[in-house]
Amino acid sequence: MVRPRLFEDHLAALGYPLDHPYVRRFWTATIGPGAVADLLRLAVAARRGRSLRRPIHLAELVFEGLVRRTPEGLEVRPTVPPLSAAQVQRLHPSLRREHAGIRFAGHRLASRR
Repeated sequence: MVRPRLFEDHLAALGYPLDHPYVRRFWTATIGPGAVADLLRLAVAARRGRSLRRPIHLAELVFEGLVRRTPEGLEVRPTVPPLSAAQVQRLHPSLRREHAGIRFAGHRLASRR
């Protein structure tokens, strides 16, 4: 069992809330639906101060910087950053085009006009 906490992230204002469509659309395509589901469960447990079983996709979440291990346990980001250029390149071409049309200011998924 693990008891995650939210970690202080000075870049949180540049990220997307975990319930934002960006997370489901692009992070799911990048790390997979199971890893995103684990991330969301960790965040809920952290907010509620509850424990849960060790996530199956923990290594992937740590690798991507969405969760970190500390001597005290696990810490989960309160927001999710935009994909890096390398992550965008791994997306399916149609998702890359969609991602290119996003306006990041204001965290809105909208096409450029």
